[in-house]
Amino acid sequence: MEAGTPPARKVMVVADPTRESAGALQYALSHVLLEQDELILIHVDNPNAWKNPFATFLRRPSNSSSNGAATLSSSSEGVAAQGDVDFLEEMKQACEVAQPKLRVHTAKVQLESSTKASVILSQTKILGIDLLVIGQRRSLSNAILGYRRPGGSLRGTRGMDTAEYLIENSKCTCVGVQRKGQNAGYLLNTKTHKNFWLLA
Repeated sequence: MEAGTPPARKVMVVADPTRESAGALQYALSHVLLEQDELILIHVDNPNAWKNPFATFLRRPSNSSSNGAATLSSSSEGVAAQGDVDFLEEMKQACEVAQPKLRVHTAKVQLESSTKASVILSQTKILGIDLLVIGQRRSLSNAILGYRRPGGSLRGTRGMDTAEYLIENSKCTCVGVQRKGQNAGYLLNTKTHKNFWLLA
């Protein structure tokens, strides 16, 4: 390792076919990841969940610039528009366009008897993850009431969403990301910092 070069880190982004997940990946690419880091895109597949067609989340806006680091874009817009696309591959390709030297891996884990949060926590330990990034949707009740108290068991997560649970219980640093419009930046939540505003 060269002098002055920060050590390589393993960064995991929870990948789902949602705007929240796309925003979390955009944040990681533009503000977190360095070229020596390793990125793991993990998707917890729930076979019983309703499949949402992945059509517009990674598509390039028609009037956007070609700045790959700032916006997620797909070179296969026609395929994405059909809704029959592997969004994990789309996300991986977007990462490779934004940061060509970055090592990117994908992982798909089947959700069986445990919760999504427990599966993700288990994978962070197995893979030795340094930083976990997850897209977060803030409900009105959570915004008013704030976070539930930490320290509950995995079975006691009722009322606490996956992102909140991971932020409070992950051994590695976990960042919950809410994208606030195209150029308005991000609202970030960690165990020690709540509602931290980061401009784009």
